[in-house]
Amino acid sequence: MPRKLSDEEIEEFLDSRPGWAALSTIDKDGLPHTVPLGYFRLGRDIIMGVRDGTRKVANVENNPNVSVMLEDGSSMADIRGVMIQGHARIVREPDEALDVARAGARARGVPESEWPTAPRPGSAYIRVTPVRTRSWDYSDSTSGHS
Repeated sequence: MPRKLSDEEIEEFLDSRPGWAALSTIDKDGLPHTVPLGYFRLGRDIIMGVRDGTRKVANVENNPNVSVMLEDGSSMADIRGVMIQGHARIVREPDEALDVARAGARARGVPESEWPTAPRPGSAYIRVTPVRTRSWDYSDSTSGHS
């Protein structure tokens, strides 16, 4: 059995940006729609930049229930990951979008002098607030943790 990551390990894992986040939204017909997106963490929330008007944006506006999954590793001996189930909302109001864009630049280590001064035209953000978080770490499953 894999062990669960601690809250601190989950934050460290998310902040290490192990890869693309797989965002799952629900289509109008009730089927899942999953796409890979870049992301960063802002407090407990996960932020993903998107083009406004896309299927994922429409899905979030129709049903805010989403999941975000991140994993790394190449085999069952070292795979670990986090799944966040939560509520999403679209951020497109200019002042809030600019705040989020600047937070993203800060998270990527961009010098403050190069932070955006206006939101990018045609872009929006999906902001996911966690309701439930699941995690797994198979790399430690034989070390006595559980």
